[in-house]
Amino acid sequence: MKKIVLTVLIFTILNCEVHSKCSIITKNILNKNEYPECSKVEPCSSSKENSQTENKTLKTGIENTIYVNLEDCLKLALGNNPRIQSAMQDVFASDARLRQVWSSYFPQFSWQSGYSRIRQLQLSDVFRENLIYNFWVLGQISASQMLYDFGVTQNKATISRLDNQGYKIILTGTVNDVVYNVKDAYYNLQYALEALRIADANVKQYESFYEQAKGFYEVGVKPKVDVTIAEVNLSTAKLTQIQAAHSVKIAMAKLNNAIGIPYSTKYSLSDKLRYDACDICLEKAIEITQESRPEFQLAEVKVEQAKQNVKLVKKNWLPEFDIQGQFEVGGRHPDSNYGYTFGAYLNFPTINGMLIKHQLREARSLYSKEQAEAINTINNLYLEVQQAYYTLDEKKNKIPVALLGMKQAKENLDLSNGRYHAGVGDPIELNDAQVEYENAQLTYYQTMYEYNSARANLEKSIGRNLCAEEVTLKKKIKDKIRKI
Repeated sequence: MKKIVLTVLIFTILNCEVHSKCSIITKNILNKNEYPECSKVEPCSSSKENSQTENKTLKTGIENTIYVNLEDCLKLALGNNPRIQSAMQDVFASDARLRQVWSSYFPQFSWQSGYSRIRQLQLSDVFRENLIYNFWVLGQISASQMLYDFGVTQNKATISRLDNQGYKIILTGTVNDVVYNVKDAYYNLQYALEALRIADANVKQYESFYEQAKGFYEVGVKPKVDVTIAEVNLSTAKLTQIQAAHSVKIAMAKLNNAIGIPYSTKYSLSDKLRYDACDICLEKAIEITQESRPEFQLAEVKVEQAKQNVKLVKKNWLPEFDIQGQFEVGGRHPDSNYGYTFGAYLNFPTINGMLIKHQLREARSLYSKEQAEAINTINNLYLEVQQAYYTLDEKKNKIPVALLGMKQAKENLDLSNGRYHAGVGDPIELNDAQVEYENAQLTYYQTMYEYNSARANLEKSIGRNLCAEEVTLKKKIKDKIRKI
């Protein structure tokens, strides 16, 4: 037994010596033009000024880079997004229209002055004489005051008030949409930055593989094809790096557009993609929707507005009671005489029975239409909340699976890397492991982005943010859901 062990040991030593001698004898020299250094094939900027422009940042105190978080972006959006500004102006305009309706209760004044030269046709024909005279109006003041119109102005004011309330609800919905767009763009930028970080790490890893393959080839341990494969993998990684850097710029442009500052200087995010628990049951989400979703409230306002319009059409034949007064100075000469009129009047509108009948039929049809539209809106809101809720649940369940896949891919990469360093692995196996790990990382961060985006979409669907302190997990389903 001792002889066998000794023989194997001697054979192993001799084999190592022969292998080392062969390595020295078969030492290879790489062509630098064909296989350059890693740093020699880096993409270069067209000019120094462009590179300085790309790296330019604002100075705030000691730091040279502005760091912002999601809350900062939302504050900027609320003050700069043009959609919000437009919706606010609609609110102001509707408020002005409401005040215009109420102006019917205020007195009306008018002033007139002028000169006329008159030739009476009939009298001149009777008396066979041209009766021509001058008529002056030095000043004519008229005043009128509506006292009562049997509720017509009241109905108009109610419709205008509901219209103003509707525009306020639309403003809330616009803010809701802008907040979601900013959140989605913010999370997308976080994902793009993670993808760029992965691409940078892959380039460094492939550079290490490339240098290692060259070293193995130079000592004669590995063939030249390993160097070629490593070079191809490195070039592919650098292409992916360029694409990732481009995606970051596009994601930042989208975030700036969502905020409303498209020409903003570049900045950095102060946080990364993270998992914030959002444990809420579907029934709770629907209950919040009924209270907070702007479209739900807008549907009720439109129905009430159509109902008030029916009442207004029914009052088209009612009169208007007002008082009027007029005082004027003039005559043949500017101040030769004066006159006045004063009275109370009950003014009946011109009545067309057929017109009023069909106007009333139209108003009732529109009222029924708004009721149907309200039901359709409620149904769509239910569907939207359910889709957002189930999508969030799906993304939440995918996160631990994606995390496990990333850990497994990292373990596989470490094993493949160790085998290649020991000289028993091949570059194809190593590249496959590296690609699997890269894809696993991207899948994990993509899942994180999709979860955060789905959470923001659920918040948009129910019309309110969901904070950890606001929502409590309720696994037991309520017996009854409040009907809309």
